[in-house]
Amino acid sequence: MATKPSTPKGTRDFGPVEMSRRNYIFDTIRSVFALYGYRQIETPALENLSTLMGKYGEEGDKLLFKILNSGDFMRGITPADLEGNPGALAAKLCDRGLRYDLTVPFARFVVQHRDELQFPFKRFQIQPVWRADRPQKGRYREFYQCDADVVGSDSLINEIELLQIIDEVFRRLGVRVAIKLNNRKVLAGIAELIGEPDKLVDITVAIDKIDKIGLDKVEEELRARGLGDEAISRLRPILQLNGTTSERLEALSTLLADSETGRLGVEELRTVIGGTQALGLDATLDLDVSLARGLNYYTGTIIEVKALDVEIGSITGGGRYDNLTGIFGLPGVSGVGISFGADRIYDVLNALNLYPEGTGVGTSILFANFGGAEGMKSLQIVQQLRKEGIAAEIYPDAAKMKKQISYANASRVPFFGMIGESELADGTVSIKNMTDGTQTTVPFDKVAEFIK
Repeated sequence: MATKPSTPKGTRDFGPVEMSRRNYIFDTIRSVFALYGYRQIETPALENLSTLMGKYGEEGDKLLFKILNSGDFMRGITPADLEGNPGALAAKLCDRGLRYDLTVPFARFVVQHRDELQFPFKRFQIQPVWRADRPQKGRYREFYQCDADVVGSDSLINEIELLQIIDEVFRRLGVRVAIKLNNRKVLAGIAELIGEPDKLVDITVAIDKIDKIGLDKVEEELRARGLGDEAISRLRPILQLNGTTSERLEALSTLLADSETGRLGVEELRTVIGGTQALGLDATLDLDVSLARGLNYYTGTIIEVKALDVEIGSITGGGRYDNLTGIFGLPGVSGVGISFGADRIYDVLNALNLYPEGTGVGTSILFANFGGAEGMKSLQIVQQLRKEGIAAEIYPDAAKMKKQISYANASRVPFFGMIGESELADGTVSIKNMTDGTQTTVPFDKVAEFIK
């Protein structure tokens, strides 16, 4: 028996209605990026594993989809390799992998094309990425990212503008969001303050989960990662900071007074928050000292966005990275960027039914096909409507009228046009409104006007 066709776990198909909704999201994001002077690039789905490995931390490396070398991929593999470390074996069998995000390929792009680029360089990219993750609600193995990054500038104006972009995109989409901010320097300052500066990554990986697992479980994980009780008790009040954003900034400033790195992080946060509030924001802006986003390459501002009306993971994230191009041999280029998770945004818009009326409707009018001269006249009018920018179709076969009308209903076209024998003689089209069932007779040369 033939196996039932299916998509791999963590991936999905999108039909025409879904694609028109997704394109509404992509077009909204693309137009806001362009409004702020960001220009589009694309990079290949495949990258050399040497480009990807070691950039996302240990967790990220495990989630890379690796691609078997073509041809005799087992050549040179010994029985000892087969029994040894799976990671080492994969490195021998695979030279390439699917990209995990758009940021690392972008850093590679900047270094490779540095002589052709004008700095600061503002780019955006809307492409799929792949992660060998365990699929669950809101988490996919193939999903789109919509990234905007600026490299070659240290100015915090970039952060302020990226927060404006986030606000504008979600304002246009009609989604209420909270933007959470933190700074990697603040996290480094906290690690110094509790006497564990070498355990910064362990601390950030654990505290990043505080929303999901709660403070007690985070403290258990910190103990498992080798932090002592004294360090944990010094960390607790920082993770429990409350009050307004400015009060929390003040408290952090006092707590981190002895850490130069920490003080710098607080100052950066103050500048970004102050500048953003001065320009105005529809979204709520929240300082969250537990926010680490789990990625090792952030060095300054960290950004995460949550939808307020739907229970789902973060729908946008990003931050400042001061040394990402350094790993490809171009040190000293600072960058900052954000990434919209289009698939989660799509799920949010579906849950809240926020698409504008008419999204998903392609054709404005479908003409019946009566064959002969009537069919040819219908085809001529369809062609004329297309020249005027109106999406129009003719049913290809001179089938029974019931079949043609049911096709029109299934295609959700708003109007159904008919040119029969009498209409052909009168020079008119009978147009049926498929929503309310009313029928109107319109002269050939007035059809475009009627549809518009």
